[in-house]
Amino acid sequence: MATDAHSGTPGQSIDEPLYIEGETHLEDVTAAHDVVLVDFYADWCGPCQMLEPVLEELAGETAAVIAKVDVDEHQQLAGAFGVRGVPTLVLFADGEQVEQHTGVLPADRLRDLIEGYTE
Repeated sequence: MATDAHSGTPGQSIDEPLYIEGETHLEDVTAAHDVVLVDFYADWCGPCQMLEPVLEELAGETAAVIAKVDVDEHQQLAGAFGVRGVPTLVLFADGEQVEQHTGVLPADRLRDLIEGYTE
């Protein structure tokens, strides 16, 4: 069964990272899903590339939706969240921002962070 990778149907589990297309799209995704981990990244960023397989794994293993925002493509959106370095991870629970971390976090720490809001 194919999933709608663009909108993420409410209540549906999304097993791969979802690429955000703008501010409205991000608002829709965070409103539609209980827990969303947003990765503000850049293609040229080495640490972002290291984090990519970890986020793909978490998308399949956890109840959280993993959303990705390209900071070069969406500079205003990154600015609105005070992103000063990449990767920056922003965690939303029930539509509200609850955590923000800059830099690469280990997979187990990210999993614990997500599970703290999904259990």
